[in-house]
Amino acid sequence: MGRIMAIDYGRKRVGLAVTDENRIIATALDTVHTRDIFTYLHQYCILEKVDTFVIGDPRQMNNELSESVKFIKPFLKKLRKEFPEMSVESYDERFTSKIASQTIAAAGLKKKDRQDKTIIDKISAVLILQSFMEYKRLKSN
Repeated sequence: MGRIMAIDYGRKRVGLAVTDENRIIATALDTVHTRDIFTYLHQYCILEKVDTFVIGDPRQMNNELSESVKFIKPFLKKLRKEFPEMSVESYDERFTSKIASQTIAAAGLKKKDRQDKTIIDKISAVLILQSFMEYKRLKSN
């Protein structure tokens, strides 16, 4: 069984999180510039077995897709083309950036560190991955 990798796709940066081999723990992995994401994914997948990508699905409060979907759709299309053997799933990412910011603040980080968007992106990816894993566990029971 391969790892699950969560991708919090943004126009400038991509937050990444990954499970352990047993798919028990979600861990922040990295933040990568959007232009470098496919190079990074290919290199990572050579080193580690990944069989599922979970992409944050941007939705508004009324459950309609947000404006940022116009940037994510082309990314999803290319991801499926570049990794045809992998499962690609979308998962609701509402509130992840806000929860990530609150988590960072609660952790007692300095103001400068709390404003570091790369940290927020990684934590957002972890939140997407944890929620996705919990959803799958509940669905299987």
